[in-house]
Amino acid sequence: MVRSGAGAHYLRGMSTRRKVSLITLGCARNEVDSEELAARIEDAGWDLADGADGADVVVVNTCGFIEAAKKDSIDTLLAAHDSGAKVVAAGCMAERYGSELAEALPEADAVIGFDDYTAIGERLDDVMAGRRRDAHTPRDRRTLLPISPVERHGARVAVPGHGGQDDLPDGVAPASGPRVLRRRLGGGPVAPLKLASGCDRRCTFCAIPAFRGAYVSRPPAEVLEEARWLAGHGVREVVLVSENSTSYGKDLGDLRALEKLLPALAAVDGIERVRVSYLQPAETRPGLIEAICGTPGVAPYFDMSFQHASGPVLRSMRRFGDRERFLGLLDQIRALAPEAGVRSNFIVGFPGETEDDFEELVEFLSAARLDAVGVFGYSDEEGTEAANLDGKLDPADVAARVEELSGLAEELTAQRAEDRVGGRIRVLLEDKAEQEGGFEGRAEHQAPDVDGTVLVRGEGLALGDIVEARVVGSDGVDLIADVS
Repeated sequence: MVRSGAGAHYLRGMSTRRKVSLITLGCARNEVDSEELAARIEDAGWDLADGADGADVVVVNTCGFIEAAKKDSIDTLLAAHDSGAKVVAAGCMAERYGSELAEALPEADAVIGFDDYTAIGERLDDVMAGRRRDAHTPRDRRTLLPISPVERHGARVAVPGHGGQDDLPDGVAPASGPRVLRRRLGGGPVAPLKLASGCDRRCTFCAIPAFRGAYVSRPPAEVLEEARWLAGHGVREVVLVSENSTSYGKDLGDLRALEKLLPALAAVDGIERVRVSYLQPAETRPGLIEAICGTPGVAPYFDMSFQHASGPVLRSMRRFGDRERFLGLLDQIRALAPEAGVRSNFIVGFPGETEDDFEELVEFLSAARLDAVGVFGYSDEEGTEAANLDGKLDPADVAARVEELSGLAEELTAQRAEDRVGGRIRVLLEDKAEQEGGFEGRAEHQAPDVDGTVLVRGEGLALGDIVEARVVGSDGVDLIADVS
């Protein structure tokens, strides 16, 4: 970080401050990374602009997960260039492609990788001065950290979203004491909180571990400090995000670290709800299920990465489980919390997927009673093992299976929502409703952005409240509830 003491910071404040617009694409993990970048950018003497208009530089935190996300990133970079501002490509796509992206997209004044984040002020200075820096050559970031998880915390490797006091030179901090290296870019009572970064799994369809790196947990004390900081900024619900939350603590020498962390997070003053996302079925332990279902203040919510239900397809994906095992896991969850929310994503048309495999998935979905379902058609992703597998399906067949499963998922999740009519739910009020008066919010079984919402009607309601309401109707996956 470019910070050399209070005097230098004061002198920067006396000069004309330049403006940066920061655009975030992709998932909630990227959102946390952007808020770390925002803190670094402000600390380097820049102001943050709400939009590209009037900004000297636009930094686009790109997504590089699938083809559609990469196209969206390119379109956003081009639109930023058209605004007349300088343009910097950051984030996953920039890290993944580096010099290749810089060559293909001359409209970007700079392409920076994760290793540039700690020096973001210098990089922006270079852009404003017209100094071109060679973009990095992409590399497999898993090779930057020791193979043994417990040895990783001694390595000095840039891990976005993990900035802390150790990152500040000479212990520099505001007079108020230690600070979290984060600057909220949006308001509202909900915020993601990064639990870990990277992934040690080797799913054959996924390129994320190569550019995000090996698995690194954030120390519990750092997570708790950031939760307290978020509570001080009006947050009532924290959503724990990572590439794989069930692995939390394995590099800290404690596989039960998440079970221990959840009660501590729920006890943070001002935090009323803690939600865990990105769970791997093969690593979801009975103790973790008990902690999520039985800890007051923790939402009984399971974002399970099933991906398929056919044993042979899952093994080809280098994953574990099958229809019977997954239904057994759901039975364990619902034995402790019958109304627990469960969502998942599925890939159809994976190489070698037969009609029987697809029917196995259909049967699982019909029996699973999920609250939210995402369906994706398989397509080759460069750099993954699956791209070289035999048995590729015709794209038309993949599209037909996507359509069939999506239609079934829509029907089943709507029925699941209808089954909740007559029950009572606790809803976090997040926004004024556009129609019918009242507020829009989410119950414990609904995660932000990816699941349904609740229209809450009643008197004396206020944003940020968590209220108990009775469900009186449903519309697809959305609910209507009255406070009485």
